[in-house]
Amino acid sequence: MKNVKIALTKGRLEKGAVQIFEDTGIDCSQLKDKGRKLVFHIDEPSIDFFLAKASDVVTYVEHGVADIGIVGKDTLMESGKNYYEVLDLKMGRCKFIVASKKDTDLYGGYNHKKIATKYPEVARKYFRSKGMDVEIIKIEGSVELAPILGLADAIVDIMETGTTLRENGLVVLEEICDLSARMIVNVASLKLKKEEIEGLINRIQEYLYSK
Repeated sequence: MKNVKIALTKGRLEKGAVQIFEDTGIDCSQLKDKGRKLVFHIDEPSIDFFLAKASDVVTYVEHGVADIGIVGKDTLMESGKNYYEVLDLKMGRCKFIVASKKDTDLYGGYNHKKIATKYPEVARKYFRSKGMDVEIIKIEGSVELAPILGLADAIVDIMETGTTLRENGLVVLEEICDLSARMIVNVASLKLKKEEIEGLINRIQEYLYSK
């Protein structure tokens, strides 16, 4: 059997992915007690797991360093498309939302609107679909600060519970779409390691449908 390399997104999605693989009968004990290690080999089936930031998972899969990647849909919507998206893993659920201060009239008037976000491509496409020409301001940290401090009229961000928004006096103006963790596969790998990869996909698919 050919070795399959799987890139996992560090953090919250990592834990959920490890649980899924473990529940399908794959020994993930190394990943649960990993220390500072980043690469883990499992003999049966032959898998190399490694941990990376979300955007890097996509890069590793696109370049064939990883055969499979587990990453959030938010990252995929912001990135390129040189991979197959094969499974919705139904974990890490959240939403893309537009939010601002309570009294903001984002869609009224003729003044130029500014949108702060970590996801400029998602924001640009969304407002273009509404026929709005907005200025996108890329923020790396807490985007909630932007409307509070007057840098932007609104934000586009991911939301799980809405607690951070409420605590900072912001409200959801619109929900853009639902998000969850996805499994992606390198285009060439699906041909070269067809049996192994399809075996893993079927294994996880059966598990997801049995829940």
